[in-house]
Amino acid sequence: MFKKLDILILKAFIGPFIATFFITLFVLVLQFFWLYIDDIVGKGLDLFTIGQLISYVAATVVPLALPLAILLSSIMTFGNLGETFELVAIKSAGISLLRFMRPLLVVSILICGVAFLFNNYIIPVSNLRLNRLKYDIINKKPAFDLREGAFYTTLPGYAIKVGKKEKDDSTLTDIIIFEKDRTLQDNIIIAKKGIMKVSADKRFLEFKLLDGWRYAERGSRVNLNSEYIRLGFKEFKKVFDMSSLQLGKTEDSLFKDNYQMLSVRQLNVAIDSLSRINDVFRKKTNTEISPYVTFVKQIDTGWVQPARFTKVDSLNQIIPDSAFTQANERVVSQLSIVKSTLDINKTDFENRSKNLRFHKMAWHEKFTLSIACLVLFLIGAPLGSIIRKGGIGTPLVFAVVFFVIFFLLNNFGKKFVKEDVMLPITGMWMATYVLLPIGFFLIIKALNDSQLFNKEFYHRLFRRFRPKKAEPQ
Repeated sequence: MFKKLDILILKAFIGPFIATFFITLFVLVLQFFWLYIDDIVGKGLDLFTIGQLISYVAATVVPLALPLAILLSSIMTFGNLGETFELVAIKSAGISLLRFMRPLLVVSILICGVAFLFNNYIIPVSNLRLNRLKYDIINKKPAFDLREGAFYTTLPGYAIKVGKKEKDDSTLTDIIIFEKDRTLQDNIIIAKKGIMKVSADKRFLEFKLLDGWRYAERGSRVNLNSEYIRLGFKEFKKVFDMSSLQLGKTEDSLFKDNYQMLSVRQLNVAIDSLSRINDVFRKKTNTEISPYVTFVKQIDTGWVQPARFTKVDSLNQIIPDSAFTQANERVVSQLSIVKSTLDINKTDFENRSKNLRFHKMAWHEKFTLSIACLVLFLIGAPLGSIIRKGGIGTPLVFAVVFFVIFFLLNNFGKKFVKEDVMLPITGMWMATYVLLPIGFFLIIKALNDSQLFNKEFYHRLFRRFRPKKAEPQ
């Protein structure tokens, strides 16, 4: 009987989980494109590049999609069972809530393991390739788009203007080409008509110009004497190199040392190395300052105050007036050097400390986003059995509320860790610390058949405490 019950619950869970997972993934991918739409549109990206970008983005948002999918699908599953009174039948057979939660609990734990493996091995590679591709796309110049009556200046060294483009987008009239140069005068080509053609590999743009003039001036900024040349032509061929408009391919090595591109093992090595910054900077500061603070070398534990030690209140008592100005200037100079050295070391120390916090934050995040699948299941399962509403409407409302709480707490924790307000172990686990007790509270309420989200219960409660109307005399 129990095996049939387990299969029933698993079948009821798998469908909503797969559907909500892909819907959530789609929404999160759209959010990325919404943020970077200005950097992508107009770049002339091919379908293969767009497909790569979508796949990398989808892989990086899987850790967020999994917890939301588990939360929504668990609420829907137990809500459907409650709405069709299957939940009541199961309880009446003497089976507790915890017992029929067990198969989905095991599935949630397995998903936590899969999520951790994904975070540890797939996400670093996806982040590396996504950041490289995003960098190339953002730095890529817009695709070639020659418009009527406007100068096109994206090609390095040239400004092109056409009066009119025919419907075939190849035949042009009233063409002006400025050749930008470092000499005294830009060269100019003017043609009444021309034919434009782009090579098959889109690396070269060829203009076949008809009936025009080419104006050029030869000279330099050193020698002001220049030579002016005017050349008329019936046909002139001009080729432009469009390689600068192509999508470049940056090496992965540019981003591979970023904390987001490291696995747990690599993060452990990096954190161990960065954790030694206190000893490193202490030795570095002593080495750099000791030449300017020479009296420190004279201090040791064996120094004994002389018997005839005279206390002085000012340096004027031991430095003669003739040497005071020179001594004062030397002290100020030495102190300026010491202060500058300390400021530089302070900035370097803060940057390294920040880098250490980011590495610890990435280490904890690989575990927190995995455990979130289990935490949100412990909220969704009892919540669904309490509200007893199936479908997508009510479960979606509750799922969005709790996921927003999880998302905000997670981001607040990351922000506090980045600003050094909280330790990584506190800030990165903030969402878990808050939501886990809520999950246990909802489980207790569900075990006791709580009316926590039943509006009829609150309506009856309100009527009970509402004052009765006085009877007419």
